[in-house]
Amino acid sequence: MFDDQLSEALADLLQKSKHQIVFAESCTAGLISASLARIPGASNVLAGSAVVYQLPTKCAWLNVEEQSLEEFGAVSEQVSQEMAMGAILRTPQATIAASVTGHLGPDAPPELDGMAWSTVVIGSDSDVTVYSRQLKLQPSPQDVDAGSLNAVTVRRDRQFSAVHEVMRFCVEVLTAGSE
Repeated sequence: MFDDQLSEALADLLQKSKHQIVFAESCTAGLISASLARIPGASNVLAGSAVVYQLPTKCAWLNVEEQSLEEFGAVSEQVSQEMAMGAILRTPQATIAASVTGHLGPDAPPELDGMAWSTVVIGSDSDVTVYSRQLKLQPSPQDVDAGSLNAVTVRRDRQFSAVHEVMRFCVEVLTAGSE
């Protein structure tokens, strides 16, 4: 479930690059920061996480625009970017922010079922670089093979898939920046 190797790799890259990260988590509900916090020394690189599961919380805590939610929807590149920007602007010690917003199902519209958006922002003040990526979250192959899929296992698997994908995205961005 938790990918300790990926968490260790992210913590190591953050430490070596002297970055601190803050997360803006919707569908993962804090699991990304919990995964990173399992690594000894995480307090040197993990500034925090805003769990903004509901739409009003996204607006109140991270300054996501209500108009963006209405126009693009909660699961959109625009909202993901606003979440990451809101997190980095509200966390002065953070030099990286990563966000995720998605539909885990089962009651999502079919075209959004299992879809998420993630954004990684690097920089400070007005000098930031923004990377965004659409994620397609899948149930684990073990649960599919075992025939044990139900609403709870699908949501759980998709949450852990999102954790993995966002952390992998952060590692890719940091690795590309160090080359």
